[in-house]
Parts: sequence; C-alpha cells; structure tokens
Amino acid sequence: MANIALDAPISSAIAAPHAAAVAALPPQVSLRLSARAAIRSIVGFWLFYFVINTVRMAIMEAPNQLGMLERRVAVSIIGILLTGLLCLVLRQVDGKSTRTLVSIAFVASLPVSFAYALANYVAFYVVHPMESDLQELQKTGPEKHVMWHDIVDSGLNWYFFIVAWAALYIALSYAQKVRLAERNAALYRAEAQSAQLRALRYQVNPHFLFNTLNSLSSLVMRQRGDEAERMIINLSNFFRTSLTTDPTEDVPLSDEIRMQRLYLDIEQVRFPERLQVVLDVPPELENAAVPGMILQPVIENVIKYGVARSMRPVTLTIRARAAQGQLFLSVDDDGVADAGPGGQSAEKTQGHGVGLRNVSDRLTARFGADAACHYGERPNGGFGVDLIMPLRMHAATGQ
Repeated sequence: MANIALDAPISSAIAAPHAAAVAALPPQVSLRLSARAAIRSIVGFWLFYFVINTVRMAIMEAPNQLGMLERRVAVSIIGILLTGLLCLVLRQVDGKSTRTLVSIAFVASLPVSFAYALANYVAFYVVHPMESDLQELQKTGPEKHVMWHDIVDSGLNWYFFIVAWAALYIALSYAQKVRLAERNAALYRAEAQSAQLRALRYQVNPHFLFNTLNSLSSLVMRQRGDEAERMIINLSNFFRTSLTTDPTEDVPLSDEIRMQRLYLDIEQVRFPERLQVVLDVPPELENAAVPGMILQPVIENVIKYGVARSMRPVTLTIRARAAQGQLFLSVDDDGVADAGPGGQSAEKTQGHGVGLRNVSDRLTARFGADAACHYGERPNGGFGVDLIMPLRMHAATGQ
C-alpha cells in the first residue's frame, strides 16, 4: 500500500469528539472538606475525649461520678462549639498553602484552648464545685492566684488536644484534595485513552477506502461495470455499518465477523477465483467482546500481500478459540511467496507494518499488557496473525 499522510485527517476527525468529551467532564467540586465531614470529625473527637475520660474516672473510682458526668457533657458541648469556631477559621483559608494553613491552625488553636480551659474551670470549680476541689483550693490559698494559674496550666494542656484536631482537619482536607486529583487524573486518562482509540480506529477507514477506490478504478478502466456497481453497493453497506458504531466500544465477535464478510464480498469482486474464505468460530464465542474493526487491517493485509500477488487460489481462515480466560483470534492464509524479491511473508511484515502496528496499538490501548498481537510465517507455509485479548462477553448479551 502506498504511504499516505493521515495526521491531518485523524486530528480533525477526533478533535470534535475529544473536545466534547472533555467538556462533558463533571465540574470540579470544592477543594474544601465537606461541612458534614468536618462536623463528624469534631463530634467524633470530643466523643472520644468524653468516653476516655469517663472510663478513666470510673477505673479510678472517683467520687460523685454522676455529677461529674453531667458537667463533662456540658464542657464537651462547649468544646464542640469552640472547635466549630476554629473549623470556620480554617475553612476560610483552605485555599492557602499547607504551610500557611498549619501556621494559622497553631495560632488559632491558642484562644480556643484557653477559652475551653476557662469553661472547664468554671464548670468544675465555680458552678457547684466538689468538696474535695474546694478543700484543694483552700490549701493553696488565694494569694497563689489559683484560678488563673490553673486556667493557664489547663489551657496549655488542652492546646495540644485542640491542635491535634486541627491536624486531623488538615489531614482530612488534604486527603479530599488527593481524592479529587486522583479522580480528575482518572477521568483524563480515560479521555486520553478514548482519543487514542478513536485515532487508531479512524486510521482503518482511510487505508481501506484508498485500496477499495483503487480497485474500483481498475474495474471501471476494464469496463467491468456490473462488478463495479456491486462493489459500490457493498462499499456503501460497509461504511454505513461501520460509521454507526462507536470507535471506543467493543462489539460482539459475530458483528465483527459480519463486518469483515462485507469487506470480503467487496474483495471477492476483484478476485472471484482466487479468494476463498473459511470461518471457524464456535457458537459459544459469537458474543465475545472485541474492539470494532480489529480484524480489518489484518484481513486487508492478507488481500494485498497474499491474494493479490498470488497466481493460485488462496484460502483465508479466521479462527476463534478460548482458553484460560483469554480469547484467541487468528487470521491465516496459505499464499505462496511467488510475488517478487524478498518473499511474500517479508512484505507482509515490513511493507504493511502500518496495519499490524495499528492492531497492536489498539489492543494495547484497550487492554494494556493483557493483550498481544503476534504474526509471522506458519510452520506449514503461509502467513498468520494471532490476536490475544481477555475473554469478555458483550454487555448486550446479559452474560
């Protein structure tokens, strides 16, 4: 096949679908941690404190545990409200750098910690204080400024507790950003793969059309009008069918075989005596999912280098089999190397590398390392191409 420039047609063919696909991506959600998640972290944090402290007091067999429980509930609620204020501050600077966010968290935690220490002091030492606490206060004496001394000491202790929640908030916020980045990366990877599949798929039709139009021109020049008309009708049916399928979607193997039969009908107009076709596809594999038009370049290769350059009938055999969760498709021909220097098999491998490379690239883009394309001379003569891919049933079958 003559080399033709495909870059410009391919680019224009995929530009519109790809642009539309990118435009259809969901809008970027807020980088902030959701309010619900923030509230849950605050409540969970203070619930953890409440449970741990209650269990500790029970183990220590502290007096008046019921009264302390009521006050602990009250100060926990105050702690939740104060931490909520800290949360509002942090949410206002969520878009800042991590260093700035951490710095603000450390600074903003200070007033919250001392406000909670004051509330805690009032709850346990001012409002209905326990007798043991009053005795402890009387021992130290008012000259020691017990109230502010205890509040400052308690505030410093609580500061690390509040900062721990702020660190948790920053970690959850960062995790939210990471999840969003991963989701966007996955979306764009999918779109890039889709664009690659479209590009590779659209390479098929220009090459095939180029060859078919050359054949049609040859028939017209030889004044074989009936055969030319038949080829035009088959060509129209082929393209009508191929253009209605999504290049990025898989099709049942039976549909792929049907498409290749349309193509072979076109070629049999050119080679009515030389082209013979054998299909060996078990019924249980007819619904196996394969990339659309994946066999087209392979069969076109057989026609160009096997049938067209042979002086005797050439049998083209398409086989399908399954083993160990994989689908194996093979396209073989028994053409002989009577077409010129270098041999027919060498020409198939080197002269028509575009088609075989297209097939290999499409399989890699679709299935990654789970698929492969192998080709070469067969031990008993002729040339063959083997396609290997995961065995999956087409979704439309319901299997």
